Amino acid sequence: MPTVFREKGYRFFFVMADLSEPLHIHVMKENAIAKYWFDPVRLASNKGFRDHELREIANLIEEHEELIGRCWNERLRSRY
Repeated sequence: MPTVFREKGYRFFFVMADLSEPLHIHVMKENAIAKYWFDPVRLASNKGFRDHELREIANLIEEHEELIGRCWNERLRSRY
């Protein structure tokens, strides 16, 4: 599960087994985990984050959208 970046205690990462899905990122902090789709950024699943945390996470994803997209494409290329 390669980490893309860490910020404000959140760890943003990819799960290599689901790279066949459309662009998305997972985020984890303590015992909470969520998944966000891109284009537009929207919540796919959530286990344990509160609403204000989900808004903060979505904002962080939007701020780092270029980095996430670049890392996603690099992972896809390295897989094949």
